[in-house]
Amino acid sequence: MKTFYLLFLLLLSVSLHAQKQKDTLTFRIMSYNVENLFDCRHDTLKNDYEFLPDAMRHWNYSKYKKKLDAIARVIIAVGEWTPPALVALCEVENDSVMRALTRYSVLREAGYRYVMTHSPDERGINVALLYQRGLFKLLSYESLPVEKPRTSSRPTRDILHVSGMLLNKDTLDVFVAHFPSRSGGAKESEPYRLLAARRLKDAADSLSRVRRRPQIVILGDFNDYPDNKSVRKVLKAEAPPLIAATPQSDTIYHPDALYHLLARKCATRKHYGSYKYQGEWGLLDHIIVSGNLLRKDAPLSTSENKADVYCPAFLLTDDKKYGGQQPFRTYYGMKYQGGYSDHLPVWAEFSLIEN
Repeated sequence: MKTFYLLFLLLLSVSLHAQKQKDTLTFRIMSYNVENLFDCRHDTLKNDYEFLPDAMRHWNYSKYKKKLDAIARVIIAVGEWTPPALVALCEVENDSVMRALTRYSVLREAGYRYVMTHSPDERGINVALLYQRGLFKLLSYESLPVEKPRTSSRPTRDILHVSGMLLNKDTLDVFVAHFPSRSGGAKESEPYRLLAARRLKDAADSLSRVRRRPQIVILGDFNDYPDNKSVRKVLKAEAPPLIAATPQSDTIYHPDALYHLLARKCATRKHYGSYKYQGEWGLLDHIIVSGNLLRKDAPLSTSENKADVYCPAFLLTDDKKYGGQQPFRTYYGMKYQGGYSDHLPVWAEFSLIEN
């Protein structure tokens, strides 16, 4: 009887330990180009005159405050009323707007902290990452400058690299990028985006060499589509391979390779994308992960079925010129609309084994 009792306690202990080992936490990350999130003050040495109260757009504090609250509501909504653990933002001006967003908008109760670049971009445009300190402990961050293709080229945004510790003590590396625009034509401006993609790929590859088990997430607006050279040939980020669900299926994901969580949806769904240009939807905003994050048995994992473009009705408005709908923007040309952005957010859901 004593032996039976000891065996029972042993089995109970093993069972409780196994349950503890399987405790998982689910959270979302997102990426959002918020379209010209400027404050109302002139930033010395930056060409931000367009967004001042006495400029043609008549950008003022009430419009600025309304936009801050609008962006904050979108962030909360993407998390399904639980703020996402990580939020990559493109087209934010400076620390002033980031402090206002995190401390004085409706997002203030979420407890976000942020890091951002301070790029040489002439307009003062930067990228930033919001993070929940309870889920992501900041270890380090750096700005990665992008080389200019010609000496006459305008400087572009730096790439933000952030390293953080998760609840299970693993390191997660996050890159936030806003590649050079298509101003002057997609073909003519492509070399600049290829240089940005190469800078990003080199940084990701260097992590794969030093991390025992690299966990990399790449977010942002690339001003290119999944089938463009910067994504397909330089980053080599394609849709995860379609495989049968078997115990060996996870081995097909190479730990050093990059996989695009939205590429297949973009290729197979009609009118799919985060941005609409001349009546055509396309995906300029990307979520790319390293192979380790696609393994179902990994401590941190996701899949392409757990990623999408966020497109609720309140972020859309009628496209009177081309038909259908389009993102509800803050401005349409010079006309103030009071909307959100010319981009839609993209998101992915992750599962973290806490123990």
